[in-house]
Amino acid sequence: MCTVCGCDISVVAENSKNPGSGPAHDHAHPRAHDNHEHDHRHLHFHHNHQHEHTDGLIDFGSGRAGVHVAGISEERTISIERDILAKNDAFAATNRARLQNAGVFALNLVSSPGSGKTSLLVRTITDLKHKWPIAVIEGDQQTSRDADRIRATGAPAVQINTGKGCHLDAHMVGHALDQLSLGLGGLLFVENVGNLVCPAAFDLGEAHKVVVLSVTEGEDKPLKYSDMFAAADLMLLNKADLLPHLDFDVSACLAAALRVNPRIQSLTVSARTGEGLAAFYSWIEERASVTADPAP
Repeated sequence: MCTVCGCDISVVAENSKNPGSGPAHDHAHPRAHDNHEHDHRHLHFHHNHQHEHTDGLIDFGSGRAGVHVAGISEERTISIERDILAKNDAFAATNRARLQNAGVFALNLVSSPGSGKTSLLVRTITDLKHKWPIAVIEGDQQTSRDADRIRATGAPAVQINTGKGCHLDAHMVGHALDQLSLGLGGLLFVENVGNLVCPAAFDLGEAHKVVVLSVTEGEDKPLKYSDMFAAADLMLLNKADLLPHLDFDVSACLAAALRVNPRIQSLTVSARTGEGLAAFYSWIEERASVTADPAP
């Protein structure tokens, strides 16, 4: 389910009109524009879509809903989104209480695909596993490759495959927690599906969201994907070992992140060389030590 891209809002709306229908939805829509010719001059006909036009820009996120879903009004979109997020927040609150009662410090790692989240986790687990009990929840659309890499470190991992889903939600994480034996006062890392859009909206019950940004991605990512950086408490600029070979402006990236989120903290790290990881571990330890004293 995704409240941001709108890919499933239309399904929810249709099922609400037809309560007997199931959640299944075939995304293999026929390609109506194949094998025919038509006049594209109709593109500028007047219509009632709620978006702004300026020269060279059509902003479908300018309305109150912040998202466009064809055939659904902004009011209906907002109502559906609130319902989805309210249900997710209830599951997240249960997860959070469960983790806090066990003294487990949980981080939700989010990023675009290829940022190096898994490599960063493997290095972090290797360096910290003798000090903390560590467990991992892995999120991917398919395969258990990342969970296999985590298990090779000796840490327990549960793989969640989301299928066509583009993010983890709190209900999925709750099921994963059922399969993990969380050590008292331990660390839990949740590696979300690689996506800088949808995971921003979904609380999983974590203590903090940590956004990982590779220096190969460009310093303007915080401005392009502002919701994610606004939701995060820490930004890790990963693959710092590649900086000598790139035209990446670290200062500009940090300024962009602070423009979106004045409270965000940032660290420059390299999972390959270990640069900056001591500061990341200190950041974790400072916050985990508070969580490690579980409620009676």
